[in-house]
Amino acid sequence: MQTPSYLKPGDKIGIISTARKISKEKIDQAIRVFENWGLQVEPGKHLFSEDNQYAGTDEQRAADLQSMLDDDKIRAIICARGGYGTARIIDRIDFSRFITNPKWIVGYSDATVLLSHIHSNFSIETMHGIMPLNFPKNPRCSEAILSLKKALFGEPISYRLEPHPFNRKGTCKGIVVGGNLSILYSMNGTSSDINTHNKILFIEDLDEYLYHIDRMMMNLKRSGKLSNLAGLLIGGMTEMNDNKVPFGKPAYEIIAESVTEYSYPVCFGFPAGHILDNRVLIVGREAEMLVDDAVSLVFIP
Repeated sequence: MQTPSYLKPGDKIGIISTARKISKEKIDQAIRVFENWGLQVEPGKHLFSEDNQYAGTDEQRAADLQSMLDDDKIRAIICARGGYGTARIIDRIDFSRFITNPKWIVGYSDATVLLSHIHSNFSIETMHGIMPLNFPKNPRCSEAILSLKKALFGEPISYRLEPHPFNRKGTCKGIVVGGNLSILYSMNGTSSDINTHNKILFIEDLDEYLYHIDRMMMNLKRSGKLSNLAGLLIGGMTEMNDNKVPFGKPAYEIIAESVTEYSYPVCFGFPAGHILDNRVLIVGREAEMLVDDAVSLVFIP
């Protein structure tokens, strides 16, 4: 795997939206934070465009991403928000300049398409982490923002967690992959699909029906994506929905039952996903995971 250059004060970063529309007011706080880190912020030309629910047409969103990828002065590209739309433009993008001059790509949720496509096709590390839409009013109290700064500027990344009752104990080492479960499910069989063999798979989701969670886990299982993992890491399963006739199990229990036949370590409750404490995971980097009475995840430089 290739690691893009870390940032330093004075570097320029770009903010784009490959998915849903966003207003300038929604990212002003993030811009202030980035500037306080000594970075120059350049919004995409079409960042505040609108086309129904999207941040501009497919052509406009693709043009913003292409421009940022091709601009050697841009050292990191931050996705402003998720929603839906990245899958509509990913096959329009020419990554040839990016391959010769990699830069950090940061996002989560719908940006899972971009992170996974880059991982599977170009073996370049990316960051699953908080996006400008989600920056809190008091960033100094945010572990999510602190982890993003550490990751972008090249500081070591490690986490120590409280144990969860659904955890399965064990230790493992593997490259971290994954992201939003619904997006991973939708990419199955495409050029953006991920290979999970001997990897630590991370999953999270938002606003899904519980039977959808079960269906998606069955898809991962039947397609072989759960059988040969090094380990499984589960983040937020946030604002889950149920039918009038209850499914009968919460999301964590559904996931735990789907991997009972395997022996690798499983960690629930990792602080990442559609939650306030959305800490950075370096997609494509090897990490060591310990799941015991103490739980830790340490990325290996």
